[in-house]
Amino acid sequence: MTTYPVSPNTVLANALTSAEDLLRPHIVNAEPERIVFVVGTQINGAPHIGTSLVQSLTFAAAARIRDRFGVPAVVQFSALDNAPYAIVTDKESGHHYQRAYAHALGAAGIAEQIDKLYRPLFTALSERLKVPFSVETYTQQQAAPHFRRTWLRVLPRMDAARWYLSPSSGVPHVRVPCPRPGCGWAEKYAERTRVRDDGFERATVSAVCLHHGEYEVVIEPADGGYLDLATLYRNLVKELMISGAVGTLYVMVKGSDWMPGCILVDGALQAVGLTRGQLPARLFCPQVVTDTGAKLSKSLIREGRAPLPDGAAPWMLDTREWPGSLGEYVDRLLGLTDVLLADPRHFFRSYSAGELGRLMSTATARSVPAR
Repeated sequence: MTTYPVSPNTVLANALTSAEDLLRPHIVNAEPERIVFVVGTQINGAPHIGTSLVQSLTFAAAARIRDRFGVPAVVQFSALDNAPYAIVTDKESGHHYQRAYAHALGAAGIAEQIDKLYRPLFTALSERLKVPFSVETYTQQQAAPHFRRTWLRVLPRMDAARWYLSPSSGVPHVRVPCPRPGCGWAEKYAERTRVRDDGFERATVSAVCLHHGEYEVVIEPADGGYLDLATLYRNLVKELMISGAVGTLYVMVKGSDWMPGCILVDGALQAVGLTRGQLPARLFCPQVVTDTGAKLSKSLIREGRAPLPDGAAPWMLDTREWPGSLGEYVDRLLGLTDVLLADPRHFFRSYSAGELGRLMSTATARSVPAR
């Protein structure tokens, strides 16, 4: 028998009949021909329960929106292969250098990582809910002319946006890794990286490599080096790209720990010229927390800096250790999404790892999405 949580009322929950109604203003205003739910994850290891929760809720929300509004909905998975694979300290400068997964594993290694750790769950969710999905790595995204052209066009307006993207220093980090074959190292905090706007959709980036010294890379829409942007900066460019989309409504899906950061992204978007009505639609999913209220962090637990929360199972840190089949895992996840989407009070809140495990142990998925 499915168990439902006891959830207090909130201002937002009180204003909604269902959680997906949060997107209704965007749907009414845009009158889209299709809706794309965008969910991203750093592919730097096995996913934990928080990752699976956001991904399954993305598919479930897409199915509900499709059925309620009669608009085709798809999921776009952004595989962030620019996550650090290795970080070292330069003994001479004291600066930290990083090498991304994309450069350490290469395209074939990244594809294998996605196929092994993420695609099976996405395929199962897609088949169950009849929601198509696509996968795009950050490497592919940053190489696209539209992304690079958007970055180049925003450079002249960075004075207006920089304090939103980097409130402490006013210097948003741009990393263009060393282009030497087999290298790919870049200063993590870009202390010696300089960007020169050359105009005419062209910029020159100078930096210092850990192994090869000073170098310059030219960035153009269709050519140039690897463009690795700090998190808020990357989201600014990504969301500027979709701001003028015709016929398509993009919904950015994230965990609720992203909510304060998105305030800064929205400030940067408006600083470079977007109006409030042009800001992207966002859906923040429930956050999984520890007994202390902190976000569940597998890295802190594995480093011994935080204990495994009471009631949490080891598989919650590495979903490959789920004690059952993939089909059973999907059943439990979809049953859980039914519970969380049953009432806005259940959706717009956080859950301890123990409570989430309890809900999953009794959740039973419906065979078809709720209408």
